[in-house]
Amino acid sequence: MKYMLLIYSNPDSWAGLSAEQREDLTRSHQELSRELTEQGLLVSAAGLADPITTRTVFVDADNTRSTTDGPYAEAKEHLAGFYLVECEDIDQAIDYAARMPDAKYVAVEVRPVMDASGLEM
Repeated sequence: MKYMLLIYSNPDSWAGLSAEQREDLTRSHQELSRELTEQGLLVSAAGLADPITTRTVFVDADNTRSTTDGPYAEAKEHLAGFYLVECEDIDQAIDYAARMPDAKYVAVEVRPVMDASGLEM
């Protein structure tokens, strides 16, 4: 079953990290990515650009498109990256999410991925 491990961050938590902590965060992600790849569990992973570069698109009932700057929801935290993993169950996905260094600073959300037939449960 596939799970999205959604990594959240905020400018305050990132700014509060020392250079050593930032290097450790990067190294930890590299090690976890390598492990997931070697085990055949990593489907995809990426960091996301700063929310200031985000555009949110809306289409109304008349098919008129409008675009706003920034993320859809106003929040202190923002989606900073993700891992798409293939795990036996949600508990295994949670174990990997807990190993992400970001979980120490803000949060990592674990969400089952739906396939064409619905939730893979």
